[in-house]
Amino acid sequence: MKVAAAVAGSALSHPILAQSDRAVLEVSGQLKASRTFTLADLQALGATRLVTSTAWTDGTPEFEGVLARTVIDTLGPIGSDRVTALALNDYRTDIPLSDFHEFDVIFAWSMNGQMLTRRDKGPLWIVYPRDAVPQLREERYENRWVWQLNRLIFP
Repeated sequence: MKVAAAVAGSALSHPILAQSDRAVLEVSGQLKASRTFTLADLQALGATRLVTSTAWTDGTPEFEGVLARTVIDTLGPIGSDRVTALALNDYRTDIPLSDFHEFDVIFAWSMNGQMLTRRDKGPLWIVYPRDAVPQLREERYENRWVWQLNRLIFP
């Protein structure tokens, strides 16, 4: 009993541990196989840091997440040239897969060293390197920054 309490207490005191085994991204559609990712699954694919301004934050925050193309490449989409990204609030938008291969877009799980929560655009936020690539400041890219990302569907 004491061991279980100690483990539970340590997970709760470390937000990364508390969230790492929870499903954060469900992927379905025209794929070799549907998949559900936990935060730990995404972190195991490798972390990338990206410092960029956004239309929704002050300054130039530092984001940490996995390259979107790394996730997409592990899934093996069949015949899709786009993906529908869905958020917890039912927002949805189509994103060309070429974005993920042309730009270093990430599925961010933290900003400025803090894990993203539902209140601050988590569990995942699609973040584009808009400061490194000026064209990404164009309005057509703004709707692709899906926060509270929780599903990807390959039509």
